[in-house]
Amino acid sequence: MEFFGLIMLVILIYLYVLIKKPGKNIKQMSTSELKTTLGDKNKLFIDVRSPGEFKQSHIKQFKNMPLQSLHQPAHTLPKDKEIIVICQSGMRSANACKLLTKKGFTSVTNVKGGMNSWSR
Repeated sequence: MEFFGLIMLVILIYLYVLIKKPGKNIKQMSTSELKTTLGDKNKLFIDVRSPGEFKQSHIKQFKNMPLQSLHQPAHTLPKDKEIIVICQSGMRSANACKLLTKKGFTSVTNVKGGMNSWSR
């Protein structure tokens, strides 16, 4: 019986990691690559950090749309533009990319390392 419980625990942990793990098909971009795209009008730049984090420091071209409320305005975003998403470390933006992909957006890119990498 103990063995069965241990197997169930391992399966639950595995499923949890799969759910939290960013999508494999999400494009990734370094902050160096981001710098070369900031002037592109065919791209939409979204910062999914909290309003307080955004106010403290942000990249001018990015619009603040916190992750916890991103599902509400997602339908108003243009599907014909590439959406580039950033957060503080890259985790929330990866989750935002996953959410946007599930909502039918086909060109979504996560900024690896987020603002932590930008400020270095």
